[in-house]
Amino acid sequence: MSASPIYLGVIGVGGVGTAFLSQLARLPNAPKLVLLARSSQTLLAPTPAYSPAIPAADWTTASAGASLTKTGALPADEIAAYLASAPGRAILVDNTSDINLARQYPTFLKKGISIVTPNKKGFSDDLSLWKDIFASASEGKALVYHESTVGAGLPVLSTLKDLVATGDEVTRIEGVFSGTLSFLFNTFAPASGSSDAKWSDVVAQAKELGYTEPDPRDDLNGMDVARKLTILARLAGLEVSRPDSFPIESLIPSELTTLPSSADGIAEFMKRLPEFDSQMTSIKENAEKEGKVVRYVGSIDVASKDVKVGLQSFSKDSAIAGLKGSDNIISFYTKRYGSNPLIVQGAGAGGEVTAMGVLSDLIKVVQRLQ
Repeated sequence: MSASPIYLGVIGVGGVGTAFLSQLARLPNAPKLVLLARSSQTLLAPTPAYSPAIPAADWTTASAGASLTKTGALPADEIAAYLASAPGRAILVDNTSDINLARQYPTFLKKGISIVTPNKKGFSDDLSLWKDIFASASEGKALVYHESTVGAGLPVLSTLKDLVATGDEVTRIEGVFSGTLSFLFNTFAPASGSSDAKWSDVVAQAKELGYTEPDPRDDLNGMDVARKLTILARLAGLEVSRPDSFPIESLIPSELTTLPSSADGIAEFMKRLPEFDSQMTSIKENAEKEGKVVRYVGSIDVASKDVKVGLQSFSKDSAIAGLKGSDNIISFYTKRYGSNPLIVQGAGAGGEVTAMGVLSDLIKVVQRLQ
């Protein structure tokens, strides 16, 4: 894949990071992995030769060897300086969800270091950071790829970019953007038949299966969906200032919002959630009376610049109602496609598919840099 040496730094070895390294190890002619950082430790290929490289397949074993340089956590500017000094083009893969690191992207990009990441925090933060990231990329002649910030491995951003780049007029974007909330409503209010499931039981089931964040309120508050909508809206040409600048319907009962995010607070939230089951049952039953099902969706009306996140009812034969499991679905309504939208659908969460999206971006960046 690589004609001239390209040097790779990777930050984050959690679920996505570990899957990414595993997939990277199977890639023929992969870039040279010369930096691997996690919260407490940084592995570096020794300078000035930046050799030997860090083996992606067994980096944990390699970290015990004497040939690599080991140090504590490094600040972003030191990581940028190290990668910028490599004898070739460098790429940073950020597999974290760290907003502070994302705010340092311009530092890397101005030094000519390209960015590949599934970290949605920077691209959905203040609009000024969004503009700074892409201005810095232009200044440093670096590339920014972040497909996996929306829809994990699904080609959501690339599809939207292609529509815009070829001159199509995107009028509306609508969909289910959270694998967690997709699972919750597909289970709570299935399109086929009816369910007697209580909302609190479904939330508990999703938590047990590992579909929710450790604190389910981080899914139920809608902010994750709002961040994804912010990114899509900006790519569609809307200058959305922040993800909290438009209506977001939270599914957290107001009485439970102030519970602490500690283990005790989360336990208390799960214990008290059944007190509010009747509210969600009422919403479900009202939709059923109209022959519909309720879903948690995000929508962007480009013409009116209207962006919102929340509950909507859909007919049972609609594509959104028919989702299964924790799948995502994103519908692009455009001038060319008319009344039948271009639909992207599939697994929108999970370490393996997210890592695939990151690796795909990395391959594209390497090809463009050569």
